[in-house]
Parts: sequence; C-alpha cells; structure tokens
Amino acid sequence: MADTFAHQPAVDRASAPARPEAGKLTLLPLIALVVGSMIGGGVFNLPSDMSRGASPLAIVLGWVITGIGMLMLAFVYQGLSLRKPNLDNGPYAYAKAGFGDFVGFNSAWGYWISAFLGNVAYAVAIFSALSYFAPIFGDGNNVISIVGASLALWGIHGLILKGVKEAAFVNAITTVAKLVPILVFIMVAIVAFNFDLFLAAFRNMGAGMGEGGAGLGSLLDQVKSTMLVTLWVFIGIEGASVYSARAAKRSDVGRATVIGFTGALAIYVLVSLLSVGIMSQPELAGQKVPSMAGVLEYVVGPWGAGLINLGLIISVGGAFLSWTLLSAEIPYTCGKDGTFPRWFSAENSRGTPVNSLWVTNLCVQAFLVLTYFSKDAYNFFYFIASVAILPPYVFSGGYALKLALTGETYKGGEEGHRRRDLIVGLVATLYGLWLVYAAGLQYLLMATLLFAPGLVIYAIACRERGARPYAGIDLLFALGMLALAGLSAYLIATGVISPL
Repeated sequence: MADTFAHQPAVDRASAPARPEAGKLTLLPLIALVVGSMIGGGVFNLPSDMSRGASPLAIVLGWVITGIGMLMLAFVYQGLSLRKPNLDNGPYAYAKAGFGDFVGFNSAWGYWISAFLGNVAYAVAIFSALSYFAPIFGDGNNVISIVGASLALWGIHGLILKGVKEAAFVNAITTVAKLVPILVFIMVAIVAFNFDLFLAAFRNMGAGMGEGGAGLGSLLDQVKSTMLVTLWVFIGIEGASVYSARAAKRSDVGRATVIGFTGALAIYVLVSLLSVGIMSQPELAGQKVPSMAGVLEYVVGPWGAGLINLGLIISVGGAFLSWTLLSAEIPYTCGKDGTFPRWFSAENSRGTPVNSLWVTNLCVQAFLVLTYFSKDAYNFFYFIASVAILPPYVFSGGYALKLALTGETYKGGEEGHRRRDLIVGLVATLYGLWLVYAAGLQYLLMATLLFAPGLVIYAIACRERGARPYAGIDLLFALGMLALAGLSAYLIATGVISPL
C-alpha cells in the first residue's frame, strides 16, 4: 500500500492534500499545506452551526478561546514532531508514549471513530447539498440519500481494493472548489453587511430573555455551544507539522503554522460573524445544510445558493475517496505496531489494508442507516466525531507538558525553550479539558457506547503481545468506562437522552 496517508496525522476531511514530491518546501508551499489541511467542508455550515446556540458576543468569545487553544495545539504537534521524530504513527502515538498502552489504544480508537463518523456526517452534507438541485434528497438522510451514499461508499471501496489511492488533480479541484465559493461569500457578505442589524443582535442580548437573550441561555452556555463546532472545523490541526522534514528551513515550519492557522481562523471568523450582519439569529439557526448557501441566496438570489452547494459537493465528494482510505489506514497502522490486533494489518495483493477497510466501511454503512432516524443527522454525527477525537488531542498536549516538566529531550541551554513549551503544553492540555467539559454530559455519555467495544479489541491485542490486558489503574478506567456506557444505555432506553 502506498504511504500517502500511512503514519501521518489526519487532515481536514474535505481536503486531505496530496503528499508533495521529493524536494524541499519553501515558506509559501508550507503555508498552502497548512491552510489546505484545515479549511474543509465544515466551513460551509458555520453560519447556522455557530448561531444555533450563541449570540454574536458568545461567537466572538468562542473564536478567541478556540484561536488560542488550537494555536497552542498546533505548537504542540510542531514541537513533538521535532523532539520525538521516531513517533510517526499519528497523534495517538504521543498518548501511548506518554501515558501507556491503554491510553494510547483509546486515543487511537477515538481517532478512528472520529474519522469514520466524520465521513458519515459528510455523506449527509453532500446529499443535503444535492437536494438543492434535486429535492428528492431532502435533508440528506432520507432513504434515497442513504441509498446514494451507500452506493458511493461501496463503489469507492471496490476502487480501493483494486489499489486505487488518490490523484493529485482531485485534490487540486477540491481545493479550488472550496476556496472560490468561500471567498466569493466573504466578499459579497462584506458588501451586504448590515452594521445596524449586527449591533441590534448585541443590543438584544439580555433583553427579557435572561443573560444570553433570545432564549439561548447564559453567556457561558452559549460559548460552550460553539466549542464542538469550532473543534470540528479545526480537526486536522495536527497535520500542520506533517511535512516538517521536507522544509527548506526548519524555522519556516513554525512560521507557516502561525500564518496558515491565522488565515484559516480569519476565514472562519469572517464567515460566522458576517452572516450575523445579514440575517437574524433565528433565521441563521433555521438554515439547512449547507447554511452558507442560504445566506448567500438571501443576498444575491438562487445563483449564490447554487455556487455554494456545488462547491460543497465537489469539495467533500472529491475527498471521500481519500478519507475512506484514511479511515481504514488508522486501524491498519495500529495493527502493524501492536496497538490493535494484527488481523487489522492484513493486506491484499495490491497492498490495500483489506481487513481494516472492510471493518471501517461496514461501520460507516451501519451509521449511514442510523442517519435516517436522526432529526439533525449532520450535526449529531459531527458532534460525536468531535468528542471522539478529544482523547488524542488532550493526551498530546499532556505529553508535551510532561516532557517540559521532566526535561526529557531538553539539553543544556534550552531553558528558554523548555519554559515556552511548558506554557504551550499547559494551555493546550487545559484547552482539551475545557473541550471535554464543553462537549456536555449527553455527548460524552453517548461516546462511551462507542468506546466500550474497544475494550475487547484492546484485550485481544494485549494477548497477542503476551501482555496482561488490564491491571492496576487500567482496570479501574475500564470498569469506569463500562459503567458509564451502561448508564448511557439506560438513559437512552428510558428516554432521558436521545441518541439521535
């Protein structure tokens, strides 16, 4: 199997840029890689996702918190790639090195869940966008949409089994397809921006509806409601340091990270805040996926909605091959290094991870069927995908903090670097823990239902290595996970929480 995605952290689902040809990369190509790895399909639904539970002030605060936290996480991956170059199996490798096999396994398991559930969310987004041109697809999760998504999934499955990986021209098309409509949207929104409407949204806060106004709850609740949204659009921040070994100058990696991250953040902030100056909060919250289309249509008419929907279809649809491959690559890589059972590392004659691919796509298929029962399938599945990826993010920050505290890998004369990395690791870890809190009890409990089956997979992998599966604190964590999964199942069965 070609190593296009092998042993690399994931990048944003709607981009997955191709690995560059041999040669050194200067600053501008590095910036392009950073931007391309972060800006993906999630940006197309930001107007409604951010406004659904937050006022403009809460949106601003949410982006400030996310900007600081994600930048620190970017620095974490940049630093760890330099200090631990031997750990090249993705973010879960840092969790495993820093906190043991069990933590490493659960980070890998969550990483995999996030990857394939993200594909489920994007399948819904694609067919929701197609409904603009063919209303038969509805909200992207009716029967005809599920059948269409399933046909696409298994068609791609067949191509991958034959050894078809990805092509550079597909990535070039999807990059242009997503950036052109986004930039058009921003330019039109700037011209159409109604400052009075924007200010009115601030003035209306707290006007007879509690601290948040408009029935949105307290300001803290509103900020929390934006966290999984902002996390979703930045999933792939770990991909910023993937190409550090190919940089002409190592210093360019850090500069490209900051510049590229700042550019992506600016686009996200503009898309979400400019929309508030065009439509009211209830109007934005009620837009269907992709909500950017509804906002642009409100300003310029049907051609605006057509442009955005077409951009989303090409961008996310063109990346579906890459992300189906990537989702299968995670358990395959884990099977090779012993984190998952060796069965997952099996390849066919064309080098395709056949067992991993089958398991992954069967899981995608199962959840595609479940989208039919969801009232808001896109948001539900990307919320769960965002929660699932929290373990590798939290423990990556924790590992950077641990290295800085112990002084491991730091030589004499590096005290300044060590103090800086101590702050970076601490802020990144605290940000990760804040995300866990902001995710909310309902989504955390439902996520345990997906993590609990992994306990059996972990036990099998340990037996193959001749290691005892659960001992000491690992046993306590495993029992705690089972208890939470049981509680979640009970709450779902009694109707206290809704799984979909």
